[in-house]
Amino acid sequence: MGYRMKTTMILLPLVLAACSAPQVPTRFSARDAGFDTVQARTSKAIGKRTVWAQSQAETVNLSKQVRAMVQGKTISAETAVQAALLNNKGLQASYAAIGLSAAEAWQQSTPENPVVSIGLMGIGAPEVGLYRAIESAIAVNLLDARTRKERVALAEAAFQQAQMSAVNDTLSLANETREAWINAVGAFETLSYLKKAAATADASAELAQQLGKTGALNKAGQAREQAFNAEMAGQVARARLDAQLAKEQLTRLMGLWGADVNYYVPDALPSLPNGIRSTGNVEQLALANRVDLEVARLGLAATARAFGLSDATRTLTDLEVIAGVELEKEVEDGDKEIVATPQVEFEFAIPIFDSGKARLRSAELSYLQAANVLAERAVNVRSQARAAAASYRSSHQIAQHYRQVVLPLRRTIEEEALLSNNGMITSTFDLLNDTREKLSSELEAANAKRDFWLASAGLSAAIYGGGSGAGGGGEAVAIAAGGGGAGH
Repeated sequence: MGYRMKTTMILLPLVLAACSAPQVPTRFSARDAGFDTVQARTSKAIGKRTVWAQSQAETVNLSKQVRAMVQGKTISAETAVQAALLNNKGLQASYAAIGLSAAEAWQQSTPENPVVSIGLMGIGAPEVGLYRAIESAIAVNLLDARTRKERVALAEAAFQQAQMSAVNDTLSLANETREAWINAVGAFETLSYLKKAAATADASAELAQQLGKTGALNKAGQAREQAFNAEMAGQVARARLDAQLAKEQLTRLMGLWGADVNYYVPDALPSLPNGIRSTGNVEQLALANRVDLEVARLGLAATARAFGLSDATRTLTDLEVIAGVELEKEVEDGDKEIVATPQVEFEFAIPIFDSGKARLRSAELSYLQAANVLAERAVNVRSQARAAAASYRSSHQIAQHYRQVVLPLRRTIEEEALLSNNGMITSTFDLLNDTREKLSSELEAANAKRDFWLASAGLSAAIYGGGSGAGGGGEAVAIAAGGGGAGH
């Protein structure tokens, strides 16, 4: 019986040592391998619970939890974010990618299985019986053991990168959901102001019609008011559709369908906070906390590992030594004798054409590429942080200007116009026009308030990562309060 081994030494103890598998780290083989990192990092950034559902029962249980949170209720931004993190199937697919990378690291930690082959030669030879010779071989790849350390390190770097990518996907979903909630609530708030403006336009058109009957208003004046009323009806219809689509986007991110879509959002966004958070060290915070920046760092580390592996196998990609004994039956003078014949055979690739330089050059350029990607990402992170801070500060100032200056002036104008109208000094049309302008300013103030909350969300995203949306932060509690009313 012979032994076929990929090694430079034909020794059975080495073969047996190669066949003994090392203990696989539990960080690769655990059912939820790597997910504790996702939970820790996302909890720090957004303070929400994340769950990796790996069975139908777990999925059904999460659906029940989400249904209890949203069905028939007016939900806050925080509830919407939590529902999305538990129920979004795309996020679950991202978590599965962690398991796939863990399985790959597990695989690389495990030596190749030995290959056993048994051959019977001279079958049916009349002089020897059933067969003439037996040849058996075991193939064990010892070059695999030589490069296992590098391959495991490369797989572990990819495993860590998959964890950070999942963290980034979690933050992205939370950010998108928070933005979708803000947009949906803001859309319904806009709709409410447009409905008030439409009611004023309708009253103005009705007044114009009555005055036209008495001859106090010509046809041009009547048509002007009626045209404005018709335009307002179109704007209300457009705003109603925008609000419906904005809520549908929120529903989609939360992964809701069927009866679960029967939830509500508040009628209006919460009021502006009196103060805002400090943004003096926003660049440092972003560099320390941005998950996508860490993903780029891990990508560079993985490329460095790959470079080391390419260098280790640049010229010698396979080495095979076959050593064994063939047991053969021989018949002489009617006597059968088993003869053992030792065999030694070498197999390896001769690096005549492919010396491995091309693969090594490719690895070098891949490392250079990854280093430049990381450098660019760092520059972009700094710029995004500065831009988000500027938007946050400016949007608060603009919204405060509308709240503290523009709206009080419009209220004063309306009150004075009402007094003048009661004293028969101004016409009813002037009063209605002042009311319309006041509603227009209120609409602008509502839009400015929405822009502030979006900028607040964007600032947190610039610090923690996850796209252009929110990532939790100082204003999350205020947003959670929502607005008044039963919702939509």
